[in-house]
Amino acid sequence: MLGVLGGMGPASSAEFMVRLTYLTPAKTDQDHIPTVLWSDPRIPDRVTSIENNDDLPLAPLLEGIKGLQLSGCDTIAIPCNSAHFWYDELVKLGTPIHHIVHSVSDELLNRDLTNITVGILGSKGTLNSCLYQNILNVKGWQCIIPSLDDIDTLVQPSIKLIKDNRYDEAEFLLNKSIDKLISRGAKAIVLGCTEFPLVIKCCSVPVISSVDSLAKSIIKTYK
Repeated sequence: MLGVLGGMGPASSAEFMVRLTYLTPAKTDQDHIPTVLWSDPRIPDRVTSIENNDDLPLAPLLEGIKGLQLSGCDTIAIPCNSAHFWYDELVKLGTPIHHIVHSVSDELLNRDLTNITVGILGSKGTLNSCLYQNILNVKGWQCIIPSLDDIDTLVQPSIKLIKDNRYDEAEFLLNKSIDKLISRGAKAIVLGCTEFPLVIKCCSVPVISSVDSLAKSIIKTYK
């Protein structure tokens, strides 16, 4: 049984469930992965907590994992990049958790996108905590991220717009961020926020969705 710790935000959790279903090579209902979704939008904002270093989301994240464990889940996915800031604490509860950044690195390898410069788009907390850089740099990718000004004026506002269901406005801001990363040498773009695949579908360079990457990693495990 797969447990999905979601609600961060609700739309990206729902999109993850859709993509997991769509990408699963199933011919019948019974071929799909049995899943429990724990969607709790009350979890405190992860970006604010990372900036304040207060760990407010940790307790409800742990509570969610315990709930999934009691539901019979023996592996967990978290379709929220910034929540992986607390990954090391969450795995201490003993249930394996698919790491979203490792799933992205697997997708880059599967698409033969190796030894290139990768542009990372993500929340301020994800980017400033070097969640992607610390893993991908070791594996051979050079990571570039938006400038501090672009994070504050383009990236973070786009996340707020998505949560407000203002997708067209969010897409405009994100495309400006993507164009800037490409102009700096990015040969692929990683959508390192699970909100972003809701609005970005195509680009002049390969786009890696952390939502799809996580779903594919889980499907591979359940084959």
